[in-house]
Amino acid sequence: MMTADARPSVPIACMLNSGDFRQRLAWIAALNRDALRTRHRGGRRLELTYVPDAVDRVSEMVRREQQCCAFLSFTLHREAERIRVVIEAPEAAADSLDAVFEPFEAPDAAGGGCGCGPAARDDTAH
Repeated sequence: MMTADARPSVPIACMLNSGDFRQRLAWIAALNRDALRTRHRGGRRLELTYVPDAVDRVSEMVRREQQCCAFLSFTLHREAERIRVVIEAPEAAADSLDAVFEPFEAPDAAGGGCGCGPAARDDTAH
């Protein structure tokens, strides 16, 4: 498995335009309201635990987020009692972890903003 720090150098930015970004935030917020059990954050790592019935939606979230936020590392663990997603940010994003992880942590991400959103396209915005 490749760690977040071993990933090739990619811009620390979301590649979605502002309209798509807002839709994505709303989609993640709905998923979290429906299926998120727990979240635990330590350092540059965020672990999310979802109900097992949400495996298709969680897998879709990981697939979509890997495409638009390639600077983050996503690992999906399918277990009998739960679905775990581990998100790791590179050291270069250490100063902006609150903004980077906000869409995944916020109970209603649709109302929040993220430092990796489309308005923050350069490496210094994180």
